[in-house]
Amino acid sequence: MSHSTSRRLTVAQALVRFLSAQYTERDGVRHRLIAGTWGIFGHGNVAGIGQALLEAGEDAMPYHQGRNEQAMVHAAVGRARQLNRLSAQAVTTSIGPGATNLVTGAALATINRLPVLLLPGDYFATRPADPLLQQLEHPTEADVSVNDTLRPVSRFFDRITRPDALIPSALNALRVLADPAETGAVTLALPQDVQAEAYDWPEEFFADRVWHVRRPAPDPSELAEAVHAVRAAARPLIVAGGGVHHSEAEEALRALVDATGIPVASTQAGKGSLRYDHPADLGGIGHTGTAVCDDMARTADLVIGVGTRYSDFTTASGTLFQNPDVRFLNLNITAFDAHKLAARTVVCDARAGLAALTEALAGHRVSPAYVDEYRTGKDRWEQVVEAVYRADDENAVPTQTQLLGALDAVVGDDDVVINAAGSLPGDLHKLWRARSPRQYHLEYGYSCMGYEIPAAIGVQQAEPDTPVWALVGDGTYLMMPTEIVTAVQEGLPVNLVLVQNHGYASIGGLSQSVGGERFGTAYRYRAADGTFSGAPLPVDLAANAASLGMDVLRAKTVRELREALAAARACDRPTCVYVETDPAPAALPAEAWWDVPVAEVASREAALRAREAYDRQVTDRRRHL
Repeated sequence: MSHSTSRRLTVAQALVRFLSAQYTERDGVRHRLIAGTWGIFGHGNVAGIGQALLEAGEDAMPYHQGRNEQAMVHAAVGRARQLNRLSAQAVTTSIGPGATNLVTGAALATINRLPVLLLPGDYFATRPADPLLQQLEHPTEADVSVNDTLRPVSRFFDRITRPDALIPSALNALRVLADPAETGAVTLALPQDVQAEAYDWPEEFFADRVWHVRRPAPDPSELAEAVHAVRAAARPLIVAGGGVHHSEAEEALRALVDATGIPVASTQAGKGSLRYDHPADLGGIGHTGTAVCDDMARTADLVIGVGTRYSDFTTASGTLFQNPDVRFLNLNITAFDAHKLAARTVVCDARAGLAALTEALAGHRVSPAYVDEYRTGKDRWEQVVEAVYRADDENAVPTQTQLLGALDAVVGDDDVVINAAGSLPGDLHKLWRARSPRQYHLEYGYSCMGYEIPAAIGVQQAEPDTPVWALVGDGTYLMMPTEIVTAVQEGLPVNLVLVQNHGYASIGGLSQSVGGERFGTAYRYRAADGTFSGAPLPVDLAANAASLGMDVLRAKTVRELREALAAARACDRPTCVYVETDPAPAALPAEAWWDVPVAEVASREAALRAREAYDRQVTDRRRHL
């Protein structure tokens, strides 16, 4: 290799120095692309990446200490989402179980189109001993390591088996991370001997590099077709997905809606694209959607998807859009998503596309009768929300929906509410009144139990002065409470709302509806017949949170809950509000179907009845061609 000047560093030192000089820029605003590194050290990275981080120092590459490898990825992803994918973090682990613990977090990142850089240790490239500690031995493929489990969940993967291979691989890795159409988890597997190997690196490898995050404008012919489709539609409906937020297109969306009167439905990732009290905001769509939104979706003749990937929850497993003449128009920066549902496509940045569409539709509005129809439906739904938020008895045990009402009364417009799994996502999607673009933070691409607490840490890192709330049920809490220790260590005042309902409430309800009779979903002792139907287990999750360093406020009534939430918001330490909710009131019924196959043959009556219902509902499925 020939170059004018060079610097002798280990591969790990060179990688850390390279990462510290990478930036994104969009609309003239620059961000550190890799703003820090999470790490847990073992023999696979302690002498490589660990030593390199120590040598680089906090100014060059801030280091964050985690307790669980999967949780470190969640924290990095939560932060990246809060910053609209313009800044990411790296995660380094040892080889073996440390590396394979990354897989769940990587899948979550890639499914949600969110950037994170994974740097797992790997086996010796030079193979001085075979097998090594924690090595997976494959009888016919000697180059396979456990890190290969990261290939299908990574947008880019490489194993750096010699020093000079790092240069093109690192550049490709950062290209993918910064590309809004390609981003997701990126993995550079680093054999532990290569990490520590020295090499003469060209100085230009360490120069500041700016990755411009593009805003591609619509193709004129695609835009013209889109304009024709909108003008021809009598009942158009916008479906706002996460791409609206990632592109910071909220104002452009509102401008289009104000000009045309087209109503907006939101996916879990897109909720908050319009403020909840905007006259055209119909709330969530699909299986967990509002009544007004799903009613309008069933009769829509044009569905305009903006930055959405159309999950089965959004489409009600292909049963929602029932107008026989319905057509789809998709604005998406990713062609893969834009082409879904046989749509007319506008492959572009969401903000650029919405602005161009607004300009081209000048003077066009939907009919006053259509506006009156959806506004009347919106008013009816607001009355439903008020009713389930309201507690007539302040001294009663709160229901889960009353808990949301109490939180709604306490939070400010810019607070961030985080959730991912359990029964809460359905209630939140239907009921939460999103007041700002980033207030509603639901990870529902992977719906990963355990995401909430580490994601709250990542969001709090990104927004130090913003109150952050992690809403967690007991099942989720038991899967991953460990990052409470990280929040305490870093002095991050995250708020944990811990809801105790003694089991997997969401899956219990689903199990009952599909003939599973809530089997294996309650946290209870075994009864005499061997089933888990005895008394609730005597666990004290509040005491557990306190043992990990949190301040804990226990609330038994609606009044105590409201007071505890207000106290937590005012606290400058990590604080847990613990509440047992009343399980008796049923959750609001789903306004649209979700396909969970039911046993085709069974001997139990519950399963037979569930199959009859399934056979009726599945007939509504359509393939949109």
